[in-house]
Amino acid sequence: MDRSFCITPYKSWRVRVTGLRLMAIHAHPDDESSKGAATMAKYAAEGNRVRVVTCTDGRRGDVLNPAMDRPGVLENMTEVRRGEMARAAAALGVEHVWLGYEDSGLPEGDPLPPLPEGSFAVQDPEDVAVKIIEQVREFKPHVIITYDENGGYPHPDHLMVHAVSMIAWEKSGDPEFAPEAGEPWTPLKLYYSHGFILQRMKLLQEMLLERGQKSPYELMIKRWEENEGDVFDRVTTQVECADYFAQRAEALTAHATQIDPAGAFLASPVADQQQAWPTEEFELARSRVETTLPEDDLFAGIDAGAEEE
Repeated sequence: MDRSFCITPYKSWRVRVTGLRLMAIHAHPDDESSKGAATMAKYAAEGNRVRVVTCTDGRRGDVLNPAMDRPGVLENMTEVRRGEMARAAAALGVEHVWLGYEDSGLPEGDPLPPLPEGSFAVQDPEDVAVKIIEQVREFKPHVIITYDENGGYPHPDHLMVHAVSMIAWEKSGDPEFAPEAGEPWTPLKLYYSHGFILQRMKLLQEMLLERGQKSPYELMIKRWEENEGDVFDRVTTQVECADYFAQRAEALTAHATQIDPAGAFLASPVADQQQAWPTEEFELARSRVETTLPEDDLFAGIDAGAEEE
């Protein structure tokens, strides 16, 4: 595959930078560690600024690690998850900002119950987008990472993240939109993160089974094949980041309430992951610079030494 990708901007952009900047917009604490974490660690280690914006506090997340199902955890979930997030950000070497909304939770039942009053997913998307735009205009990212139109999976908070990220992409450079949110800044590229690749799970499962070990991937693979389909056809960009898989594992482990060490995220040793699948996957959804697909760098096409015109 060798094809150019360029969306004509409403003005010609060339940017003077002292270092490239990447912003990842996520719904909950722990999402940053399961979606593009090693890529962020790689760019941060190479001297670029990387900022994670977490939209919600994670207060309605279940305790998914049996070792953390103990008194004092669920009752203090917000504080517990703030500590987990701080440790994960430190492991990845990234900056972190809380946007300040309440986790909406994942509704279950038939019919589905209403979302909690005041939670993230019931907010006005344009109001939330203004808060994202404040972050964009302050941090001035050249690249934004967010979720696709399905939210990566259809959690209401993930769907909201997609909606507000797209508004921010369109409006953060418009001086007439939300002037109170800061001086305009126009990001140059926007990616969707694709963290769950079917082929990767199958390869990791094969490696475990060959050693006679139990695989935690079987149900995930079956569910993905039956319901989700494979998103790999959408991937435009694969970033080599195997050297940072250990940091990714450390960040995942930091989210102790959400990540079971015996579960799929940590079941395969780092060495297996490096051998089977040394990249992380993204989809270039919007661009204001020319680039050629497929890519191996989220900053491809961005001239770090040019001037804004």
